Amino acid sequence: MENKNEKGIGLFALVAIIISGAIGGGVFNLANDLASGATPGGVVVSWLFIGFGMLMLVLSFNRLIRLKPTLSGVSDYAREGFGDFVGFLSGWGYWISAWTGTIGFAVLMMTSADYFFPGKFAESNGSLTILSVIIVSVISWILMILVDRGVETAAIVNAIVMVAKLIPLVVFAITGLVLFKAGVFSEHFWQTFTTNFAADGSIKGFVWHAMSGSGLLDQIKGSLMVMVWVFVGIEGAAMMGNRAKKKSDTAKATIIGLSVLLVIYILLSLLPYGYMDQATLANVKAPGLVYILNDMVGGWGGTLMAVGLIVSLLGAWLSWTMLPVEATQQLAEQKLLPEWFGKLNKYHSPSNSLMITQIMIQIFIIITYFVANAYNVFIYMATAVIMICYALVGAYLWKLGVEQKSIGNILIGFFTFAFQALALYLSGWQYVWLAMILYTVGFVLFARAKKENGQKVSKKEGGAMLLITLLALLALAVLIHGGNAGSALDLRSLLGF
Repeated sequence: MENKNEKGIGLFALVAIIISGAIGGGVFNLANDLASGATPGGVVVSWLFIGFGMLMLVLSFNRLIRLKPTLSGVSDYAREGFGDFVGFLSGWGYWISAWTGTIGFAVLMMTSADYFFPGKFAESNGSLTILSVIIVSVISWILMILVDRGVETAAIVNAIVMVAKLIPLVVFAITGLVLFKAGVFSEHFWQTFTTNFAADGSIKGFVWHAMSGSGLLDQIKGSLMVMVWVFVGIEGAAMMGNRAKKKSDTAKATIIGLSVLLVIYILLSLLPYGYMDQATLANVKAPGLVYILNDMVGGWGGTLMAVGLIVSLLGAWLSWTMLPVEATQQLAEQKLLPEWFGKLNKYHSPSNSLMITQIMIQIFIIITYFVANAYNVFIYMATAVIMICYALVGAYLWKLGVEQKSIGNILIGFFTFAFQALALYLSGWQYVWLAMILYTVGFVLFARAKKENGQKVSKKEGGAMLLITLLALLALAVLIHGGNAGSALDLRSLLGF
């Protein structure tokens, strides 16, 4: 008979945690991001592929919580399974992902504000204006100071943010269903296309072709990073498994929560295809749902969506301000970063980690002035790096399954690892290559932590650091001098330089 925790979290509450934790700013920009690379049929297939991969990931977390209850966090699993250096790579990568994700929030918030004052906060190419850079910098430092003084997201803040997210999304879904045009939606449902660009970089139109295997693969590749981003953070619900009333509720909540999220995401990403033609949809400014609802019902709709998004992003930004420092604090506790990173102030906040993280955020906020499509650049970077962390979670469960001769753990771990690795290979490896520049910064700190604890960097660890450093230097050289225009090595075009 299953043991119960009468004061624990029930099934319904667990499902609510999954849904509220996963729905963030990314959903507000889904439709127009997807329209530039996929037809409705390609979007549906992509969602099914992503849904399976995310299900395997959360089931991996669920099983690891039961198998290794003393471990916590992605870096702990990687360290336990593959040693200190891999644990460091996972934790440092989580740190990079978390603070680059907050910059994505900042960019999307200012492009939302640009709806009310066109041209004041965002340029037509997706970069931020100087005014936006100043405003975002001030907000970022204020949030850092609040967290440094022990202020965390209160229940009332979470409630306000949840309502701010759901009301405009529900209005959009109802409006989209009422105005849905089956003929517009089905016209190119199962086709592929080549894109004709105008001189200003906007999409002039599409040349349509019959769907082929390679065409479908291209559409899946073009959708992967955007779709994975809207699920980032879903692992947090799985980590609540030890606080559930019944352990079995965790797996049930995972399946129910993911199913509900898939329905929401599929609905919100497909309804716009039934309202406007794909070329028009692909050219909609970010955040897409703001301008689409404005077109559907007029100014009040755009205002409702923009205000809801701004409130939602501010709440998410406050929550995410603590995420990167939780990663560095955990690495310090594991003796993979110098003890200095884990020191707490009188408010029990890791001030040193907060300051280092904030300096990095400030540098890259300035970069948003120069980078075209800044929102996509930073969320793609955040998504690509965290997918490495997710892949290592799957690899660890796979390893445990082999050791314990558990077919279920072997299959779930393998599929988790394979999905994340395949997705990175198909669409995110350039961002991982760029992120290697940030990884090398951490190697000095990793070596210092080893010395603090009377240990030496092993030959294998040193060799791995050397290889990653050489790849980082190569990425830096390509970034400065440029690669072959239009090729996969053209990192400057990737960043819009």
